Parts: sequence; C-alpha cells; structure tokens
Amino acid sequence: MATIPVDSRVNSKTAEFFSRQHRMLIDGRFVLAASGKTFPVYNPATGEVVAQVPEAEAEDVNRAVTAARRAFDEGPWSKMSTSQRGQLIWKVADLLEANLEEFAEIEALDNGKPLSVARVADLPLAIDMFRYMAGWATKISGKTLNFSTPGAFHSYTMREPIGVVGQIIPWNFPLLMAVWKLAPALASGCCVVLKVAEQTPMTALRLAELFDQAGFPAGVVNILTGYGEGAGAPLAAHPGVDKIAFTGSTEVGKLIVKASAGNLKKVSLELGGKSPAIIFPDADLERAIPGTASAIFFNQGQCCCAGSRLFIHESVYDKVLQGVSDIAGGIHMGAGIDPNTQMGPLVSEEQFDKVTGYINSGVNEGAKVAAGGKRFGDRGYFVQPTVLTNTKPNMKVVQEEIFGPVVCAESFSDADLDRVAREANNTSFGLAASVWTRDLSTAHKMARRIKAGTVWINCHNVFDASLPFGGYKESGWGREMGEEVLSNYTEIKAVTAAL
Repeated sequence: MATIPVDSRVNSKTAEFFSRQHRMLIDGRFVLAASGKTFPVYNPATGEVVAQVPEAEAEDVNRAVTAARRAFDEGPWSKMSTSQRGQLIWKVADLLEANLEEFAEIEALDNGKPLSVARVADLPLAIDMFRYMAGWATKISGKTLNFSTPGAFHSYTMREPIGVVGQIIPWNFPLLMAVWKLAPALASGCCVVLKVAEQTPMTALRLAELFDQAGFPAGVVNILTGYGEGAGAPLAAHPGVDKIAFTGSTEVGKLIVKASAGNLKKVSLELGGKSPAIIFPDADLERAIPGTASAIFFNQGQCCCAGSRLFIHESVYDKVLQGVSDIAGGIHMGAGIDPNTQMGPLVSEEQFDKVTGYINSGVNEGAKVAAGGKRFGDRGYFVQPTVLTNTKPNMKVVQEEIFGPVVCAESFSDADLDRVAREANNTSFGLAASVWTRDLSTAHKMARRIKAGTVWINCHNVFDASLPFGGYKESGWGREMGEEVLSNYTEIKAVTAAL
C-alpha cells in the first residue's frame, strides 16, 4: 500500500493503481520478489513516498530468464505466425490508447514530467511505436544472393530472432523507453526480460497488466523492478540471455559491456550526449530562439539528446541569449500533475544534487549565470532552467553530460564550417545536434560534418517511430527505432545449396 495518499488531482483509477500491492510479471504471473523485499517510489515534486514495489534480485532474474528461455525455445512464441505476433503487439497499442489518461497521470506522478507533455508526447509516441513495429512483424525477411563461385548453387539469407533479450531502461521517459525496447524485440520474435529504472517503475508495472490483458503467452514478456546492482547486473551477466539492450549513462553502459562478456552476448547501447545547437546569423530567430530553448528545457533537460551546448553567431548572440534567458525565466514550474506546469522537478534527490553540483562547478570555473542557477521552491527536486555564459571548452559543464535544464552558451565568429563543426564535435559524445539557418547549403554541409547519429535542421527533439536514433563515439552502439532497430534483435543466417 502507498504510505501517503496520492495527489488529489489524479483520477480515481490512477489513485487505485498507486494504492495496490505491486507485483512483477514473471512467466505470465504477477509475483512478489522471491526475497519478499520491496523498495520505495518517490514523488519527485514532494520527495514523499507514493508506493512500494518489489525488489528483484538474482533469483528473480533467474526465474524470468528461465521463463523467457522456455517461451522462446519451446514455444508458443517461436511457433506463432508473424501475423499473430503482430496482432498481439497492435492490441497492446489499442489498450494503451484506451488508458492514455491514466498512464499520463502515472508518468507525471512517478517521473515528475508535466502531465501535458506526457499526454501529447510520451503516450502518443509509445502507441505509435507499438503499431509501427506490429507492422514490421510480418515483413522481416532475408535475400536471395547472386553466386560468383564456379558451380551451380542456390544461396539465400534468413533473418531470425536472436532469442532471449535482457533490456534495461532509464528513468527519463519511463514508458516510452520501455516501448522502444519491447516493441522491436517482440516484432522480431524475441522473448524479453525488462528491468525498469528503480526511480520510475510505475508505468512499466501498469504496462505489464496490458500485456496480460492482450493475451501474450506466459514468459514472452517479463518485467522486473529492482536496482542496478541487484537485478540489472545479474541480467547483463546471465548465460541464458542472448542479447542485452541498454539505455542509460555511458558509465553504466561500459559496465554492461564488461558484464556481457561471459557468453559474448550481443549488446546494443543508447547512451549519453552533449548535443550542440548551432545558430547561424541568417537563422529565423523567431523559430531558433524558442526552438533551442525547448531543446534544453524540454523534459527538465533530462534528455540524452538535449541541446546542452548552444553555439550562437556573434552577430545575433546578444539577441538569442536574451531570448533564451527570457524564456527560461518565464517557464512555469510545478508538480507534473498540475495542468499549468511547464517544467516539473528532476527525477530524484540524487539527480538534483548532480545538476546543482554541475552549476556550482561551472560558476567556480568562471561561468556566468544569465538565467536561473538556483533551486526552485523549498521541497521536491526542482532546479530553475539555467543559462550559463562565459564557458570554456575544457569546463566540466561543457564536456560532461549534466542531464538537467542547464545550457552553456558561447559565440562563434568563424564562417569556416569546418571550424564550427570541429568545435561542435569537440566532445566524447555524438548523439544529436541541431543546425539553425535559412541557407539549405549550409544546413546540409553541417549535417555531413557533424559526428552525430541525428542532425535536426531548424528543429530539435523531433522523433518518429520510423527514424533511427542512436549515436557515434561514446553515445552508444546500434540504433533504436526505424527499420534499423530490427538488426539489434535478429541474426542473419546464410544458406547455400549445391544444385
């Protein structure tokens, strides 16, 4: 049971969900942790406990992997037609759409993000991802190949599901990240053990009920709540897992790689970023100013692709800096469940301490605060949207991922696109970037020069289920979404017959 009443602004269905004794989904059954342990879930707007959830450990991981292994190796999932699998995935999308408001409220309470954002971004994108991948279930295929070796041969490839997949997701988009992982794995014919972030487990637990309601066979989808060391680490190292898919910090991603080495399981990683947003002198500032502000302040800055380094041409620097600072100062902050909130709290006390620590570090190294820079309110984990100037390339706030509403603004004067690109690429990350200009030639030249998996032109944070998403350098391995994500969950088999 929840230790305190849930926010009175939520509907009765949401309140009832939080008040339950929460259980994980393992082998088609809703179960407590084998140890009986639970851990608290906090409302980041108040710092108060709103639920207790099971604390999965190695024994629970073992049970889940065994169930997934059975469902894959012996059926029924592997014996189902691709059409049947696609229909089940589509059914989950329908159920999610039917319960959109409840999921949006759960996300706002659990993660802290504005309810309005969950309604128009997280939920629609999750629903669309399920439907997009449901369509792919019947379209994964191989090729026939032309043979140049002497003799008569018939050669072709088959694309087969990789097997049992362990998936570990972060807390910034709890539902959406779960769907980004689950939908393509299921469409590919894999069975899944999903370990959700301990900070934000609630929408995944509710999603588990939808999989059960849709009629998924036992063991195909298993959803665990627990900590990284207790549940994530044994999942990454488990010999019964064929592949690990992880989204989170680069530091933890490196640990995942080491843990997976035991049976050389396949690994895909969607990791950190330090994305540049570059405003050229001819940019439409009516679009560029709010666009680059949104690039960093959307989702409290808790986006791996947030536009956290703002490069502004010196001829428009003052106007852009003032515009972004004014937007920062005018953002209405509050609890995510409040319909007037434009920016909610950071997800946890740990994240609050990290972000404020970076702001203090920047100031101590000589950065100036043009907007924000302080805590908001006297409870919860709120940090004002912050604009830092006078930053230098070697500062921690410029080089390291802050994962909060903090942007480092600097000017540039060089018309040499190679020089601008070198500065934009001057980081160990390569996840995303945005270029703001009316000159299409400049835009597309920069898109080629920037070393990042996504380059947006005159926009930022634009996503679609069809668009592959992932990074260069230390931003990860592989891609999420689009046709490309299917490579994460399939193996290619070559078959050759002598004729």
